[in-house]
Amino acid sequence: MENKKHVIICVGRQLGSGGHDIARMLAMDFYAKYYDREILNLAAKESGFSEKVFEMNDERKGFLKGLFNLGSLNVNSGNVYNSSISQENLFKFQSDAINKAADEGSCVFVGRCANYILRERSNVVSVFITASKRFRIDQIMAKQHIDVPAANKFINQCEAQRAAYYNYYTGWKWGAAEHYDLCIDASILGLVETEKLIAEFIRKRFKL
Repeated sequence: MENKKHVIICVGRQLGSGGHDIARMLAMDFYAKYYDREILNLAAKESGFSEKVFEMNDERKGFLKGLFNLGSLNVNSGNVYNSSISQENLFKFQSDAINKAADEGSCVFVGRCANYILRERSNVVSVFITASKRFRIDQIMAKQHIDVPAANKFINQCEAQRAAYYNYYTGWKWGAAEHYDLCIDASILGLVETEKLIAEFIRKRFKL
């Protein structure tokens, strides 16, 4: 039976932990919209900047080292930030898009500091998905078709970028348990059973 209560689920995740798959299952379970990279498209539409700009900045701090040629980035001259393309403004546009999506109904957000952006809302539950390093390496090897050393390097580099981005914009520490309602190791029960456990937690939390 479709849930009529407006619920917002924020999913943080270690790379290779299965967080994206679990988030998709949660969206189906709670009849919620799923936002991962989709939020970049919304932010682009709201801001007038090209979606490519948001993709370049996606959970990555420091890509803007100089000035861009704004004419090549599809900027609408009438936006509220006067066409300034600082990373702070891109984060503000993305935050606005997340808040707008959260206003419209139940949804699941993957990463992008959503648990921080929506922290004042009472209908938000924040989850962090972890997994053993071996599990994560196996997942990355299968998806990227690379060997163990390359997978390990890929995980370390991507997570360093993700943590730097999160820590910079939130002032919190990425992955720290105190910023989440539930932290869970998906490699113990597997993705399906982990999702069921999280869903049950959410139902009890909001008396659904």
